[in-house]
Amino acid sequence: MKSYRQELHLTVPARRGYINITGEVERCLEESGIKEGLCLVNPMHISASVFINDDEPGLLHDFEVFLEKLVPHAPIEQYRHNDTGEDNADSHIKRQVLGREVVVAVTNGRLDFGTWEQIFYGEFDGNRRKRILVKIIGE
Repeated sequence: MKSYRQELHLTVPARRGYINITGEVERCLEESGIKEGLCLVNPMHISASVFINDDEPGLLHDFEVFLEKLVPHAPIEQYRHNDTGEDNADSHIKRQVLGREVVVAVTNGRLDFGTWEQIFYGEFDGNRRKRILVKIIGE
């Protein structure tokens, strides 16, 4: 069995954003040479998420509106975590809602997606450089 590890780096120039990283993950898979196995994609930050969904601008807008209604950023005083001097408690909770990571099957050297599926990085506390782990195992 082979193993491949790569870190992707990005900076979202706003507090929140949704970035389609499917192409970068596909490049990692090609570089790995793995044809059959599993691909894990994980944000290496507790205020970000990786998830799979449709790359449709209206839907991405709907995620933003839904999450902000469910877990509003302000007022920051509503969160005990922010008593530490932070202002990102909502970011941690939003991550829990959208999830930590995704695992995608690799079949014949390709990510084995369903119709319209794409991999997204969800940023909830941006304006700084972040890392995303891509770990692929298989043959």
